[in-house]
Amino acid sequence: MMRRLILLRHTKSDWPPGMVDHDRPLATRGRRAAPLLGRWLISNGYVPDRVIVSTAERTRETWALARAGQTQLPPGEPEPRIYEAPPWQLLNVIRETGDDVATLLLVGHNTGIEDLAAGLIAAGPEDQRRRLSRKYPTGGLAIIDCAAHSWRDVGAGSGTLVAFIVPRDLDPEAE
Repeated sequence: MMRRLILLRHTKSDWPPGMVDHDRPLATRGRRAAPLLGRWLISNGYVPDRVIVSTAERTRETWALARAGQTQLPPGEPEPRIYEAPPWQLLNVIRETGDDVATLLLVGHNTGIEDLAAGLIAAGPEDQRRRLSRKYPTGGLAIIDCAAHSWRDVGAGSGTLVAFIVPRDLDPEAE
């Protein structure tokens, strides 16, 4: 049995003066990139059964724009533990997922998302793995298949990288 994990780092954010980090909105480039990612997920058949989103404004806005007009994509469930979470905390959230979910998508932040991906991935196209290890930019999206019967079994080295894309792959002006 395989579990598919999709890790999405929020798209490019803004930082208006006087605003706390949690409340930062997306920048214009981030608002342009997010819908591209949603359409890419649909067109490539990567439709999650469940989506868990950090409570930060930029992650919630990323997912809202990614799924806008894409009725196949489920709404995001807010989860405060994802906000600026280290990889072990993200893994705890993943492991709480019910076995009725085959494909799970997390929308979060770096460095947690990047470090989690690096720890899970043990196989996959070498060029994609190198690319992910060099930089996991805003809007970076990794598709990882995990050799696990249950989400509780997902752990270090259990993943195979299927795809890694960034908004620039979809539109050179996106981000």
